[in-house]
Amino acid sequence: MWGQRHKQYLKEHRPALYNALLLSGKLDGYLADIDQQAQEMMNLIVQQMAQAQGITEALKSTDQMAWVGMMNNIRASATEIVNTEIIYS
Repeated sequence: MWGQRHKQYLKEHRPALYNALLLSGKLDGYLADIDQQAQEMMNLIVQQMAQAQGITEALKSTDQMAWVGMMNNIRASATEIVNTEIIYS
């Protein structure tokens, strides 16, 4: 997912870099690395934000809808951060 987003960004906004990576045969490796970095960052941010907000498995078992809402907000925020820091930079 993340690698594909970055690939689209490169095509639209950094065509010289995209073409250089494509012609050198390094594009797939580069995108795989970006994908891995972004996924690791996403997991870390979600974990840290959930811990900071006190979202636990106990909340999940007692009030599932509240837990889902809070986790969706955290994932949306984390996605925004990853997009800004890695994908669209």
